[in-house]
Amino acid sequence: MKKSIKLNNLIILLVILTFALQSCKKSVDYIAYNGNIYTVNNDFEKASAFAVKDGIFVDVGDDKILSKYKTEEKINLNRSTILPGLIDAHCHFYGLGLNQNVIDLTGTNSFNEILEKISLNDNKNVIRGRGWDQNDWKIKEFPNKTKLDLLYPNTPVILERIDGHAYLVNQKALEIAKIDINTKEDNGTIINKNGKLTGVLIDGPMSLIDRAFGEVSLDNKIKALLSAQETCFKHGLTTVDDAGLSKNVILLIDSLQKQNKLKMRIYAMISNTENDVNYFLKNGPIKTNSLNVRSVKVYGDGALGSRGATLKEPYSDDKHNYGKLVTDIESIKILAKKLSDANFQMNTHAIGDSTINILIKAYSKVLKNKTDPRWRIEHSQIIDRKDLDGYNEKILPSVQPTHATSDMYWAEDRVGPKRIKGAYAYKDLLERSKVIGLGTDFPVEKVNPFHTFYAATARKDLDNYPKGGFEFSNALSREETLKGMTIWAAYLNFEEKEKGSIEKGKFADFIIIDRDIMKVETSKTPNTKVLKTYLSGELVYSKIKAN
Repeated sequence: MKKSIKLNNLIILLVILTFALQSCKKSVDYIAYNGNIYTVNNDFEKASAFAVKDGIFVDVGDDKILSKYKTEEKINLNRSTILPGLIDAHCHFYGLGLNQNVIDLTGTNSFNEILEKISLNDNKNVIRGRGWDQNDWKIKEFPNKTKLDLLYPNTPVILERIDGHAYLVNQKALEIAKIDINTKEDNGTIINKNGKLTGVLIDGPMSLIDRAFGEVSLDNKIKALLSAQETCFKHGLTTVDDAGLSKNVILLIDSLQKQNKLKMRIYAMISNTENDVNYFLKNGPIKTNSLNVRSVKVYGDGALGSRGATLKEPYSDDKHNYGKLVTDIESIKILAKKLSDANFQMNTHAIGDSTINILIKAYSKVLKNKTDPRWRIEHSQIIDRKDLDGYNEKILPSVQPTHATSDMYWAEDRVGPKRIKGAYAYKDLLERSKVIGLGTDFPVEKVNPFHTFYAATARKDLDNYPKGGFEFSNALSREETLKGMTIWAAYLNFEEKEKGSIEKGKFADFIIIDRDIMKVETSKTPNTKVLKTYLSGELVYSKIKAN
């Protein structure tokens, strides 16, 4: 009888202790376990479980986490591969949304094919399209407005090149914008042939068209942002670096985020207009959990495809053309000093080797006494190998690997066999700067970050060309590539302490994908599908439909 009483007392004591231990455990919102988790921390460690509380990772480790916390929700990851939320280090998020309302001309193989696409969507007051690229055509020459004038004499037509650095417009659009043969070329080119306008405007003169056709309505701006967010979440992006936004769009983004209508985290680069830049220099940076405004996007030159990139020597396929600066040297120097004094970051679009040389000199001069400026050269595309050492811990590259595999069919025609050795030189850049940010430049390229992963590691296009990889010595390893899409991209944004890896104390931004991109055959990585995207621990996209 006494033994029975003692046993009962022991059981009661154990139950009490169990409840006491449970009550001492910290409560979390949920625990995810049994996963194949790439943390992308300093040691590139793997984990199998993590706990999330109030949108933050509170613990990351093995499945023993299950017994450390109290929770009503446990997510069995079933050995799925988990990555930190992906960051696109250079894109046009707002532009992607706006493009939903224009005719998609990407992949067209001739000007006649463009005309066919337009004819299916010509019931508008203004016909807009985007995505043509004469380098994809059999006759690789800029188009002419003649046929547009015949087909649409009373309707303005504005067709933007795939890189955003050239327009083809018809005569009606030119008339509305008050552009004629005597219009001054401002930081770009108005192409004419035999004394007549062709309708092709490169870089600076495009702004004349933009001003003539007015501002986008508030409703369409909001629709554009929300549409872009949906697309990005679907592809596993949780932060985007939008390379050039007006003050008004930035403040709209801030307002929508505070209302919880827009959830995407955005690193917003201010467009380099005097009023917009001065507004933020006067009022200071914006930093919230969702929005970071502390940088200015500057256009150094144009694009290689439209021969607007500025080169030290003439184009190999256009012997009298060196390209043109969009922002002149003196203006670059003045702006660099101004931003350095204000502790703002300068992020400059630079395609040609001459532009990159100008930037390295301008940056180096004003950053001499700065300890951690992290100024960026966006694209860093054609580099004189003598200038590679100009990149360092203060001057960082932000590149787009799919540009290399899109451009490789014609890039050597532009710059020749010698200069191509300093083109798309990602490994060489990484060796100098120790970090490299990877993006897509969407909508110039597709949004899909796994195309970025494949292009960076294989240096091939989606047709598995070329066999040995384009200038393969400059391929990045899988680990380097994943870092470039996560923690290094966060570093370029001064955000490495809050995102870019799955670590205790950081935002619970993560994605679940359908394959282990660090182990499967490289050729299978571009077909990777995002199954779920989480932002601050909240499910914001699921490919898997709920029962």
